[in-house]
Amino acid sequence: MASQRYNQAPNGAYVSSTRPQPASTRLKYKDPAVIQNEGSRVYGNIMYDRRVVRGNTYAKHTLTLRSQPDPAELKKKQEARRRALERKMAKEQFRLLTPKAPEGRKHTDVQTELYLEELSDHPEDASMGCQTDAFLDEPATPLFIPAKSGKDVATQIEEGELFDFDTEVQPVLEVLIGKPMEQALLEVLEEEELASLRAQQRAFQELRNAELVEVQRLEEQERRHREEKVRRLKQQREVLENERVIAEKIAARGFAQQYLADLLPSVYSTLREQGYFYDPVQRDIETGFLPWLMAEVDNALEKREIALTVLDTLTYDVANSRQETSKD
Repeated sequence: MASQRYNQAPNGAYVSSTRPQPASTRLKYKDPAVIQNEGSRVYGNIMYDRRVVRGNTYAKHTLTLRSQPDPAELKKKQEARRRALERKMAKEQFRLLTPKAPEGRKHTDVQTELYLEELSDHPEDASMGCQTDAFLDEPATPLFIPAKSGKDVATQIEEGELFDFDTEVQPVLEVLIGKPMEQALLEVLEEEELASLRAQQRAFQELRNAELVEVQRLEEQERRHREEKVRRLKQQREVLENERVIAEKIAARGFAQQYLADLLPSVYSTLREQGYFYDPVQRDIETGFLPWLMAEVDNALEKREIALTVLDTLTYDVANSRQETSKD
């Protein structure tokens, strides 16, 4: 930054002797690396800057980040305080103490400093004397005189030679007025560009949604066609399987009829010869009537034999009884 010097004009006013310089030009867009290093959002308009306070600032009480103590910082301070206290106690323990006074004497506090120090708020004590060195007066503090540098030169400057307000203020006004207008124009262009991007994004999203709906419709149609194809193939397989089974049944029936045409007469004749075919009446007489008749005949003969045996026994008993009677 150029050094600035003020000289006094003949009329008693101070005039700046520094040559005015135009404001430094800044980049239209900030360097992304700088934004990344700062770690915060760069605002182009102070109306959107959160650091600018709005409204009444007298009654508003804002809490800063440092208003509330950090627990980690408090813990560090407590740890440092504890360490200092431990070091102080250790120094007091290892400090060389004054040896004990001989018998008949006692230690007394004596002022041995070079300069007299006024003591106040001390307890009552007794004054005692002791021979010490004389007090030395404190030397006076020397005045500070800055070292001189450079050479003194003088220049006669008339009024109006170095600064013309109407001429010098023009670039400042151009910067003060042109820069906000340029910033406002950039913000308007940025807003229009953002609006255009949002419109394009909405159009793309609508197109994408329509394509997704069409893809879903085609996938559903393909799925229906695939299911219909599988169903038709399954039906055709079932039809072919039924036709094959029917053909096999017809062939088996024809073969069975052809095979059984000569087999049935011979089987019937063989069964009839072996007695598997019989007259029902004769079969009933042989299996039902004749066994019953034979059983009845056996019962009748058995009863007759029993009756004859009983009759013989009675006859024998009567004959024996008469014989005994005749003997008597």
